[in-house]
Amino acid sequence: MTTRQTLVADVPVDTRHWIGGRRVASARTFTTTSPVTGGPLAEIARGTPEDADAAVAAAQEAFPGWAATPAGERAAVLHAVADAVERRIEELAAVETLDNGALLRSHRLGVMPRVAQNFRFFADRLLVLGHEDLDTRGHTNRVAWDPAGPCALITPWNAPLMLATWKVAPALAAGNTVVLKPAEWSPLTASLLADLTQEAGLPPGVLNVLQGHGPEAGHALVSHPGVRRIGFTGSVPTARRIAAAAAAHLTPLSLELGGKSPLLVFADADPDLAADLAVEQFDNAGQVCLAATRILVEESVAEDFLRRLTDRAARLRQGDPRQETTDIGPLVHPRQLERVDGFVRRALAVGARAVLGGGPHTGLGGTYYRPTLLTGVAQDSEIVQEEVFGPVLTLQTFRDEDEAVRLANDTRFGLAATLATGDRARADRVTARLVAGTVWVNCFFVRDLRAPFGGSRHSGVGREGGDWSFDFYCDLKNTVTAPKGWRAHG
Repeated sequence: MTTRQTLVADVPVDTRHWIGGRRVASARTFTTTSPVTGGPLAEIARGTPEDADAAVAAAQEAFPGWAATPAGERAAVLHAVADAVERRIEELAAVETLDNGALLRSHRLGVMPRVAQNFRFFADRLLVLGHEDLDTRGHTNRVAWDPAGPCALITPWNAPLMLATWKVAPALAAGNTVVLKPAEWSPLTASLLADLTQEAGLPPGVLNVLQGHGPEAGHALVSHPGVRRIGFTGSVPTARRIAAAAAAHLTPLSLELGGKSPLLVFADADPDLAADLAVEQFDNAGQVCLAATRILVEESVAEDFLRRLTDRAARLRQGDPRQETTDIGPLVHPRQLERVDGFVRRALAVGARAVLGGGPHTGLGGTYYRPTLLTGVAQDSEIVQEEVFGPVLTLQTFRDEDEAVRLANDTRFGLAATLATGDRARADRVTARLVAGTVWVNCFFVRDLRAPFGGSRHSGVGREGGDWSFDFYCDLKNTVTAPKGWRAHG
């Protein structure tokens, strides 16, 4: 078979699907472009419903053997995948930076090491997974986590490989097989992952990578009767379509969706810490679902806080994400730039004021958008209520704790919240009242893979991380055994 590889950052990347342990082409392709250069990177196989059928069939065929593989052997393969990732961190980082525009130094120092950690954590967690036996009038209840079957995993473009392996690793550790469909705006490192798993000795068909567009390959995948679990990270509208498709077969779903998270700054907070936390929300050009884009500040310190925030934000360096000195890179795609700018323009048209930014970075061109802070926004306005997914923050004030909590909870989302306060009792009171899957107090983006992760309301369904991932990717079985009825064997 003719090899179809493209050099991306001097790294050979195969642009075909990975199905059943071999590369498979499609009749049509689509172009992935770089937000860094503005030019095309590769022509990618555009998956069809028939390709989705083939990928699920490969996963079904491989499932019995992988499910029967002893836990220790499965864990060893996942550690081998982590080893392979660590050997190629520089290459993975370079490819992903060109593909989605995130900072190269972040990929090298944080994101790609976390990819390896995802595999190691769930490999190790598998080996200690268990529940104490329960006694019921002398009967023994024993809990087991049985592999569920082929899993369809659809992952986003903002942290492509890390968020893909956040799902792939526990699904494989649990004994399932996987069909991974990466986002069409950043598919390249998923293809490299297929190569790494082959190198690590993962049997053919255990991981399949199906590339393509959501309405074609994605829909065929999530509506397939052979899929036993669906994991999705992305937007609420897409999640609704996936849930509707999955309903026909009652396929269980794990949905990690958008956010409109608040940062609550109380007058007793360390002012420099609070301002630093606010500036952190511009990370990855604001393309972070967890970002606290709604800044809520106690009235008495609002003026001082605003000064500190604008001073720090003005020092952020925007430019080529491959440069070590760059703090903010481009948005992932021209359509994303149009979307973000549309939100800002509509907000300005109804009375918002841009204290920072307010539009594209014309000096850089491309998809660069200036870090933006808007004041004078109403609580029921679009810019406060809807996820922008760009470097755009809003600032509102509150008078007391009750108003702070009311404003924080007054959206349809509930993914995360960040709280800055010097009063431990206040932190306990406020966090207890916030609707959020994760709350950070005087910190941001600290993640432990042992802890549950997910959102409330329209921010998602279910939790992943630790044993919660195994609960989703497995069929839990309780076996109840009577103390009597056994025959003696001589």
